[in-house]
Order: sequence, then structure tokens, then C-alpha cells
Amino acid sequence: MNNPKFKEFLRITEALNQVNIIPLLMGSVGLEVVTGVDWQARDLDIHVPGDERGWAVPPDQNIFEWSKIVDVMVSLGYQLVDLHEHEFMKEGLSVEFGIIDTLPRFAGIPLGEIMLQQDKKSKYYLLNRKQYLKVYQASSKDSYRAEQNNDKDREKITYLHKGGISC
Repeated sequence: MNNPKFKEFLRITEALNQVNIIPLLMGSVGLEVVTGVDWQARDLDIHVPGDERGWAVPPDQNIFEWSKIVDVMVSLGYQLVDLHEHEFMKEGLSVEFGIIDTLPRFAGIPLGEIMLQQDKKSKYYLLNRKQYLKVYQASSKDSYRAEQNNDKDREKITYLHKGGISC
């Protein structure tokens, strides 16, 4: 795959793996890996282990090993720009971290069903098409996300449904 954001994800993943963190690639970049369709990703969405209560926990405590993640990202030239969103920036690329442990409650995806991927030096998790459909359907019901991304999410849901995917 010749996507610069995916290549950067692999670089970040390799560094995270060195501190025993295996991330999940989410968002449009992950969906592009799965479908081969360019979804015009604006950022990188990476989920890592954390408190399943998500936003109910203070942002400096809801992601496990947060200090290791900050150290890794800083070592790769990123700057933390928003603790609440767990967002880092470098050269115009935003990388946001979320919590993988919220997926069962949020989208009905059991963590044990998410496939582990291996790419040369990097180990990471990646959702399949059906799991992406569940995430985008759940996201479309979220009022904040609906305001920010509703048309893009609807387009992804329609595409996944046309591929014969149903939940």
C-alpha cells in the first residue's frame, strides 16, 4: 500500500511495539487498508489499551501506558497538542489516540475477534469490513461525530453495505 499515512502508522507502530504496545489502526486509513479505497484520511486514528470507561476517566489516566506513548511520539518528532483528545502533531499530520477497550460497549466488537497483523517490523490490530461497519454505524449515532463527519460516515456505511456487509 502506497499511503504515506499508513507508512507513518507502521513507523509509529514499530516504536510502540518496542515498549510492548500493540495498537489498533482505526479511521479512514485503516478502512483504506481493508477496502483499497482512498477515503481521503485527514489524520491517523490509533487505539491502544485503556480504561473501558473511556471519557469518564481523566484524559491523563484513561490510556494505559500513556507516559510511554508520549515518550515514543516525542522521540518520533511529534508534539502533544491536545491532552483531552490525545492528539499529537508533526508537520501537519495529526495523530490521535483512542481506547481499544471501549469497542465492545461502543460498537459491539469483542476484542478477541480483532485480527492481529504483522508487517515486517510491526505488529498491529486491524478491523475487518464487518467490524468497520459496526464502528461507523455506532459513530453515526454519536452527536459530536455526526456534526463533524456525518456525510463521510454515511458514505462509508453505504459502501460497506453495498459490499454485502450487514450486522
